[in-house]
Formats: sequence, C-alpha cells, structure tokens
Amino acid sequence: MRYDAILYDLDGTLVDSVPLIVKCMKQAYINVLGNCPRSEADLMSYIGKPLLACFGMHSAELTNKLGQEYLKINCKLLEQNVVPPFEGVVEGLDGLRKLGAMQGLVTSKRYSSAIITIEHLELGKFFEHMIFSEDSSKHKPNPEPLFLAASKFGITDMSRILYVGDALPDIECAKAAGCDFAFVEWSQMPREEIMRLNPTYCLKSFSMLSCIMSEREL
Repeated sequence: MRYDAILYDLDGTLVDSVPLIVKCMKQAYINVLGNCPRSEADLMSYIGKPLLACFGMHSAELTNKLGQEYLKINCKLLEQNVVPPFEGVVEGLDGLRKLGAMQGLVTSKRYSSAIITIEHLELGKFFEHMIFSEDSSKHKPNPEPLFLAASKFGITDMSRILYVGDALPDIECAKAAGCDFAFVEWSQMPREEIMRLNPTYCLKSFSMLSCIMSEREL
C-alpha cells in the first residue's frame, strides 16, 4: 500500500463537531463573564489546538476557569450524542480496515471529551492507536503528536504516514513531521492558508482514501 498508516484528526475531519465546539466556547464565556467578547471567526481560528490555548490570551486563572466551564458544557452535550460522523466516514474506515490499512487517531482534544464521541459512534474499533492532548507535552502544529503516533506503530520513516485533517494546525503538523497530508474538502475552516501549504491530496469524499492507499486512480 502507498502508506504504512493513515492517521486522522477528529473534530471537523471525522465528525461534524465544529459548530458545537464554537457554541460551547461562546457559552463558556457567557457563563463566566456574562458575555462573549470574541468573534466567531476568532474562536474558529483555534479549532485543532488544545483547549486551553483557545483561552490562553487571558490570565491563568481565567483561562482555567473558562476551560473547565467549556468542558462541563461540552461533555454534557456530547453525552446526548449530538455529534454525527461526516458522510461516508464509518463505511470508509471499515473499508480501509478490511483493506488491511493501519489506522490511528491524532487529536488535540482531551481524552475525557473525545472518548464520548468515539464510544457513541463506535469508532475506536478502527484505530490501532489513539493520541489525545494529554499524551504529548507539545501539540499541533508542533509535530510531536505525529512522532508519538509513529513510534507506537513502529514506523520510523515519516513519509510512510498520511495524516488526514481539516485545519491549518493539522497541515502544519504534518509538514513539520515529514508526513503527507490529505485535506478534507468538507472542512468548515478557511481554506486559503491551508491550500497555500499545498496539501498532498484534497478529498472530495472519504472513499478517496481507499484509492490512495491501494494506488488506484482517483
């Protein structure tokens, strides 16, 4: 196969969770400060980064308070199974598993919130390894999470890994690690900066990954 492993981002890549994330960020501000002083575009620019980075422009005390409030709101909503997978994701992951592809998850999301969606949608069975925010000291766009995933798979040649994502920190992480990158065109993030970094592939559908892995014509 073209790659030894495919690694995936979670939010905005496999599951349609970006609107919920922004909603919870806004609500955290409202609950803590009484209003949200930031624009939706500003909040969106932090998608793909660790939670506390989203509030890191504030004092340490306020950052932690906003982060804890966000988690409380977000986990409560996630327990209601309100985050769907994108079209073709579950079938595509299953097809790649049957093809013999090794698959893994590399997300900046904390385990406590990510695992709720993973278990609701039964995605864990498709992944040999999963990397969460707590697993690395540095986070996307730093390449450390991808290096950690590669070590778990026993892969030393980073060019043998394809990382699939939807946001600027994802492609920056892949480039820094020496991985190829597949950009999902169902991304809700601004495309211009991502496209300037020349993703290896642009996926119009999740099923394109099986063609890439088996080196069939797209």
